[in-house]
Amino acid sequence: MSARSKPRPWLRTAMIALLAALVLPLAAARAHEVRPAYLQIDEIAPGRYQLLWRTPVLSGMRLPVVLRLPDDVRDVVEPSAVELSDSLIERHVLDAGPKGLTGDRIEFVGLQATITDVLVRVQLSDGTHSTTLVHPSKPWVDVPRSQGTLEVAATYLSHGINHILGGIDHLLFVFGLLLLVKGWRRVAATITAFTVAHSLTLAAATFGLIRLPEAPLNVAIAMSILILGVEIVKAARGEATFGVRYPWAIAFGFGLLHGCGFAVGLATAGLPAADIPFALLFFNLGVEIGQLAFVALFYTVLWAARSIDLVIPRRAELLPAYLVGTAGAYWTITLTARLINTAV
Repeated sequence: MSARSKPRPWLRTAMIALLAALVLPLAAARAHEVRPAYLQIDEIAPGRYQLLWRTPVLSGMRLPVVLRLPDDVRDVVEPSAVELSDSLIERHVLDAGPKGLTGDRIEFVGLQATITDVLVRVQLSDGTHSTTLVHPSKPWVDVPRSQGTLEVAATYLSHGINHILGGIDHLLFVFGLLLLVKGWRRVAATITAFTVAHSLTLAAATFGLIRLPEAPLNVAIAMSILILGVEIVKAARGEATFGVRYPWAIAFGFGLLHGCGFAVGLATAGLPAADIPFALLFFNLGVEIGQLAFVALFYTVLWAARSIDLVIPRRAELLPAYLVGTAGAYWTITLTARLINTAV
């Protein structure tokens, strides 16, 4: 081995530390995506509005975000609140005066301390509507008059990209597929199978054709990551497992589950039925863009490592596979325990 290609001890240590720093946070993360909060404002008469404010609930804890309306807006009737298993829903009937809410600012106090977005939909009495995605870096929305089709499409596209890039479990599954499959043709076929599968169930679940309880669904998704981790380790040891021979089948089968998980991020936002086809199309496109960006990043890092003749120590070669499996096992155990506790 040449002096250039022979890895130095400090470089080996640094590579192992870097790999652990990149992947270990995935094992500690929650095993499902962060659902957005949702604010719907419907103008029912000049200056009068119905407001629905939905915030996610996880393990009994609601999103710590408070809605702050303009000072001159008052409740016409006493607000109501209903707590569901996955969210808290508040309803208001507001009087904003002759000028209405158009141009006013609504703030989401505390959003900046979270990693959750807020999907805001405004429907005016003249039939115009707007959809805006509010990020923690800018925790407010100025109520617009209306939006064009391209602006609404961009909102759902952005929501899909943020959803996949924030969905640690889905990215970890794609990461596992890339570790399992060798050769660009097999990689392309495997990723395509995963894409087709989750697109099918995303559409079916969003239109209400299939409905899976969220808690068992999260357990099943976690188990898919655990099983994939086992397949990667067996493949590295030279075993001809089903996943090694037919990775596209593994990707397609488990992709059906992940598609239902994607649907949670869209359907639980409480979108009106008329918005669902349009939202589904651009949300799914956003998911695919985020997924392709992650795959491109994976191969960019791989290319960079090879371009400098970087050699990973044999003892560290299986570290990513073990971390994928460990994350899947941790999520499976914790989510199963949570499901049992909820049932009891």
